[in-house]
Amino acid sequence: MAAYWIAHVTVTHPEAYKAYQALAPAAFAAHGARFLARGPGEVLEGPEAPRHVVIEFPSLAAARACYASAEYQSARAARVGAAEVAVVLVDGV
Repeated sequence: MAAYWIAHVTVTHPEAYKAYQALAPAAFAAHGARFLARGPGEVLEGPEAPRHVVIEFPSLAAARACYASAEYQSARAARVGAAEVAVVLVDGV
């Protein structure tokens, strides 16, 4: 069953964030990820975030494996100090 990685992102240092953007795609590709939505959104309730991302994975296990992978952790480390991020994994129905 598909699972979804939902991220709410506020980029605080765009130049530094480019390092994350250069590294993260390899981790997503290695785990069968497919981007469904990426960009600004209309917040109806809750905290504002300028960027929202929805990524589909083949399974919750694949999404977890992507997050835990050495490739993604390297990208995540490069992102530190460049963005405020909230990531949630959700099982599909």
